Amino acid sequence: MRIDHTRRAALAAMALTLAGCSTLQPNRELAAFSAQLTGSNQVPPVATVASGRLYAVLNKDSRLLRWKLTYSGLNGAATAIDFHGPALIGANASSMLAFKGSLKSPVQGQATLNPTQAADLLSGKWYSNIHTAARPNGEIRGQIILQE
Repeated sequence: MRIDHTRRAALAAMALTLAGCSTLQPNRELAAFSAQLTGSNQVPPVATVASGRLYAVLNKDSRLLRWKLTYSGLNGAATAIDFHGPALIGANASSMLAFKGSLKSPVQGQATLNPTQAADLLSGKWYSNIHTAARPNGEIRGQIILQE
């Protein structure tokens, strides 16, 4: 009898928890992004042990983009870090937005995008890369992917 009572209580608690979770609404004006930066993502590919990870959030109403990027293993100090676009995977594009301030990992920043930039970012047409003196065209790169 005690086992049945305990099992029923656990199931009831689980049902209440799940019911409560289903009432939470996602914040529709925020879009989350991530990118895995590697040398093999560069165009053309670069042989390097370096890697990085970018996390970003765009407020679709204000078009404020906030980001945090971490990296390690570069072949020297980062000389530039920026967002490029519009470009799909495998294509190169001009720099759209350069990171400001210290380029030491972790790098954080924010900027307000114009409507075209925000639309390209939401369409998966932006990438980020890190440049070094040894690799002025970029040592590691990652396509910025919308997390759904």
